[in-house]
Amino acid sequence: MVYDIINKMNIRLRLIVVCVTASLAIAFGAITLNSAVRPPKINYQISTLDNGLKVVLSEDHSTPIVHVELWYAVGSKNELPGRTGFAHLFEHLMFKGSKNVQSDQHLAFISRVGGDGNAYTTEDATVFWQTVPVQYLPLVLWLEADRMATLQIDQKALESEREVVKEERRWRYENEPFGLLAEIVFDHAFTTHPYKHTTIGAMADLEAAEINDVKEFYDTYYVPENATLVIVGDIDVSNTYQMIEHYFGRVPKASQSVLRDIPREPLQRAERRITVQADNWPLPAVVVAHHITYDGHPDAYPLHIASKVLSDGQSARMYRRLVYYEQLALSAFGQGNIIDDPNLFYAVAIVSPGRTPNEVADALIEELERLKREPISDLELQRTKNQFSRDYIIGRITNAQRASHLGHAVAIHDDITTADSEFDIFMNITKEDVQRVAQTYFTDNNRLVLTILPRDRRQN
Repeated sequence: MVYDIINKMNIRLRLIVVCVTASLAIAFGAITLNSAVRPPKINYQISTLDNGLKVVLSEDHSTPIVHVELWYAVGSKNELPGRTGFAHLFEHLMFKGSKNVQSDQHLAFISRVGGDGNAYTTEDATVFWQTVPVQYLPLVLWLEADRMATLQIDQKALESEREVVKEERRWRYENEPFGLLAEIVFDHAFTTHPYKHTTIGAMADLEAAEINDVKEFYDTYYVPENATLVIVGDIDVSNTYQMIEHYFGRVPKASQSVLRDIPREPLQRAERRITVQADNWPLPAVVVAHHITYDGHPDAYPLHIASKVLSDGQSARMYRRLVYYEQLALSAFGQGNIIDDPNLFYAVAIVSPGRTPNEVADALIEELERLKREPISDLELQRTKNQFSRDYIIGRITNAQRASHLGHAVAIHDDITTADSEFDIFMNITKEDVQRVAQTYFTDNNRLVLTILPRDRRQN
């Protein structure tokens, strides 16, 4: 017993030392490309119930805690035109009661036993999570299975949560300066794919949602064969699997297959330049965007590196040039939005007073062109790999973080081995790989230059 406690403390201490050492070495450029510390692999077992529910279990006996995540492979990309915001709305409705649990009792039960829980919705998935002392794992399994099988949806709950989501949209998007940036960018970058609309949805679509539409959404997507249950913590795999079969095994399979008919975005064949005006928009902004590939594609990994070189922090290329050196912009940032279906790589700059959007657009494009013309430096490649190593190691410390890695690997990649294998892929990326993907995706014909101005203000 004493030996086990000391051993666990030593393991945790070594992990802390690795993280701190890595962070300090990264800060001072001390880690070389060949000396990155590979984190230990996650131990797990994966199986599937007869009703199609995928189950991933991972033991960690360092603390008497268990983290549970239930991933549903449904997000805003599964919404039909005129029904945007349904996935996020339904995230809220899942807490409004089931056959055996009253409205808003789910999280109350979790809180009363000293646990925590919540949910989130993305373009590709909706995830419900709870962290509790391990003896309350049966409670969590019962709560999740009950609402998967017997969710109660009525007009009162719909009206209530519709207003909550509308207020969230006003607060986080419409009333926030630059809050509509993502909505504007994706609306103009996409013509066909549902990534054209953001997860929060349009106000008019939220208003138009009817109870029958909501029930159909539930019957279609909130079914065992569209879900992945991930449990990480102080568990015994055999006993836990028996509990899962007891609670979830009785949930019936859906009467129809899960809909996966998502329209593909047609290939962009010419540069597009668009100027729009936006409400609550303090200063002009310029966006340069290119369509890129999907999460898990071999090109996705060098694109991550390119994103870090261009825009990860104030030492990245875009910020240094546009903000520090040439003072064209007050801020410059961007990212490769690499998710389940092909998405966007975009760069954003807030135009400095006295400078023009055209100057800023030219500078952003030049930085992307530079990636195509010449390989990044050895130091830049080292820095980005160090950043990735730091994020990867620190991002796998807790039960919740490891569960997220496992859930993402199954629900998005459909390959649980990627929860561990991506580290080695990143470490083997070369400067030539980064240059190649820049040349592949950052083309003139694949470019959108979007200028966003405060409403009623003309471009200089």
